[in-house]
Amino acid sequence: MTSGVRAAGAALLALSVIAAPAQGAEAGWGLVDLMRSLQAVKSSRARFVERKELAILTEPLESSGMLVYRAPGRLEKHTLVPEQESMVLEDGRLVLENAERGWRKSFALHEHPVIWAFVESIRSTLAGDLATLRRFYDVQLEGNEPDWRLVLLPREPSMKTVVDEIRISGSGSWISRIEILEAGGDRSVMTISREGS
Repeated sequence: MTSGVRAAGAALLALSVIAAPAQGAEAGWGLVDLMRSLQAVKSSRARFVERKELAILTEPLESSGMLVYRAPGRLEKHTLVPEQESMVLEDGRLVLENAERGWRKSFALHEHPVIWAFVESIRSTLAGDLATLRRFYDVQLEGNEPDWRLVLLPREPSMKTVVDEIRISGSGSWISRIEILEAGGDRSVMTISREGS
């Protein structure tokens, strides 16, 4: 089987999962089923808008840009507004860059446990990697296949001092919203929409 045929098959499977009716809920759809459908997505591109509500500010900070994912572990976040920044994760390494300000930082995630745990909340969910997700979080699933929400509660004491809860919502194999409730009361919400929509 050629890689093109495999990719087309995976794309069709992902589309069928997204378009599937709500019958999964009646058939006992659950966390393992959600992870399986997320695993079927081998790549995706999306637009995001992120709003951060900070106690020290009267107005939320807003940014927007593009997200790119390629299974099992490459994740790119390209912020375009208010300024151009990029974050690229691959092979356990995170690279942060702001070309406008002329800085770039690269480091291994295992050297920064709190950042590692945060990044894994997104990477592991996208990859349908339940084992790694459970390494860092207590995982709860609410809702059903066309309207689900993962609630991630940090397990590590160092992460608990930073984040109270992460909520990831979606439909089928599409993640549409990531909400982070920080321990100090700050909050961020990222809304994700399909490219071109």
